[in-house]
Amino acid sequence: MNLVHRFLLRCLVGACALAGLARAQAVDVVVYGATPGGIAAAIAAAKGGRSVLLVEPTIRIGGMTTNGLSHPDFRAFEALTGFYWELTQRTLAHYRQAYGENSPQVKDTFRGTHAEPKVNLQIFREMLAEFPGIEVRTEWILRDAYVRGASGNRFVRAAVFRDAEGREHVREGRIFIDGSYEGDLIAAAQIPYRIGVEGRDEYGESAAPEDGSGDLQGYNFRLVMTDDPANRVPVAAPPGYRREDFLPLLDLVAQGKIKQAFGGYTDRDNIVKAQIPVLPNRKRDINDVSSGWVRLSLPGEQLLWPEGDAAVRRRIYDEHVRWNVGLIYFAQNDLGLPAAFREAAQVWGWCRDEFVESGHIPPQLYVREARRMVGQRIFVQGDTRHADGDARAVLHRDAIAIGDYGHSSHGTRHEGSRFGGKRYGEGLGVVYAPYQVPYGTIVPRDVRNVLAPVPVSASHVGFCALRLEPIWSSLGQAAGHAAHLALGASGDGDVRTVDVGALQRRLHADRSATIYVGDVPPGHPEFAAVQWWGTLGGFHGLAPRPAGRLLGPQIEGQHSQGWLNHDASLGEPLTAELAQRWTRLAREAGVTLPLPAADGRTTRGDWIRAAFAAAK
Repeated sequence: MNLVHRFLLRCLVGACALAGLARAQAVDVVVYGATPGGIAAAIAAAKGGRSVLLVEPTIRIGGMTTNGLSHPDFRAFEALTGFYWELTQRTLAHYRQAYGENSPQVKDTFRGTHAEPKVNLQIFREMLAEFPGIEVRTEWILRDAYVRGASGNRFVRAAVFRDAEGREHVREGRIFIDGSYEGDLIAAAQIPYRIGVEGRDEYGESAAPEDGSGDLQGYNFRLVMTDDPANRVPVAAPPGYRREDFLPLLDLVAQGKIKQAFGGYTDRDNIVKAQIPVLPNRKRDINDVSSGWVRLSLPGEQLLWPEGDAAVRRRIYDEHVRWNVGLIYFAQNDLGLPAAFREAAQVWGWCRDEFVESGHIPPQLYVREARRMVGQRIFVQGDTRHADGDARAVLHRDAIAIGDYGHSSHGTRHEGSRFGGKRYGEGLGVVYAPYQVPYGTIVPRDVRNVLAPVPVSASHVGFCALRLEPIWSSLGQAAGHAAHLALGASGDGDVRTVDVGALQRRLHADRSATIYVGDVPPGHPEFAAVQWWGTLGGFHGLAPRPAGRLLGPQIEGQHSQGWLNHDASLGEPLTAELAQRWTRLAREAGVTLPLPAADGRTTRGDWIRAAFAAAK
């Protein structure tokens, strides 16, 4: 579409929006994208008594958590808090009620973090149903946004959606939240954004390439498969399948480079990765093999997705179906492969009870990265580094979320054959500690009523540390509470002037962390006090960075026991030196003095409780 046509279309849509405002139903908060981040935002806003419209462009809410990504990315359980932690608790309760406390299904939830996609979908629906003030619409695609106001103080008045029957709906809101993976709302609101990789010098990031390329992380499906004959559906050839596209796989198998179709967590000699831990009921999350000879992800084939319309995205989706499903079909059926290879692969099939509405293929492609807002604060590689001489990462007193997975990229460019070739932009190799995410990363610079917790403001390298469902959920939860605070009593809010301290108090009360603390989980009675004190900086400087491994012993796969030297140790006696440091910090924070002295009986926990009470 040329610029003239785009301008005329925007004028036409704007005129229609204006005409429809008088009859449009107004809500306090409009959330576009019912991803976990979008759902968390909707629920947080509703907890403040706000009316919410939650709009999902596809047929299924829940984003990747209900579309196959059942193996969430985190390192330590203690990093899961707030909305995502509640999801894990509800998951445990579901499987306990359905199968019994000591059942293998409960064990396979891996403390509630791993669930079947259909169960995640059910739980999300139950969570939303608890708030009558949330209206959910699926298969509504954002067409445009009506933006008003002068430069520097613009605002979105209404959004225009098109439903599956082609009808258009104009919905007015006071706050708009972009929960989409693509950043469609920020684009419609004319908020600046970036797509692709920046050069190393732009933000001083050692993990970035020397020159900015605009390359984008590869996409693939997170397929869900089973080896249970009672629930197994054979894999059929996808539309457009051509045997000749997959013939190079025969050479890789003959050379011994590929030994099996379905492999383990770190194996390079398989076609796809069957993630561990396993899922309940003999299901597995199937993913791309990092550094593999052949990959599900297709860097280069997805470049038009972020800016593409529905038709463009459908073409890209179909090409990924053809490639991802075609690989598995070839491995299971092609007579050019050894019989033993084929028979081992044929053990796996689609799950009869998953993605029934879309032929057992997830209706959403795994969009790892698309648009990234250019906001008040840009999250970069340096935001995850260790503070000088400290076990902890650099301190952000304006934090609204935490993460601990690190910078994850499945490659941004591929040269040569899809069977081999060279992959660029993965394995970023950044050494980090559990990190905080500042409020400014979800806030635009010149639009007062939009928040972007999913297409968050970050460099490409920074975004690789944020693009994970537990972190997006926390950012969405923060956006929902921020929307409530911005609206205030008058209903006219500006998200750029939200009191971050008040926002943090709401988050802590909602059991969402703003700093990683290993021994005070969300259910702990001192959680809010410890989070408040840690976010002020009370736990920085208490312990050095470990000389060797930064995490505790490995549990399974990518998951380990907690991060070392990150405990609050509330039961430890308060030393005179620490009491002096903490009292100085409390005075800077405006806490009423005096506070408990280091008398040999006072513990760290006693002091923090007293300071927290005085701060109130």
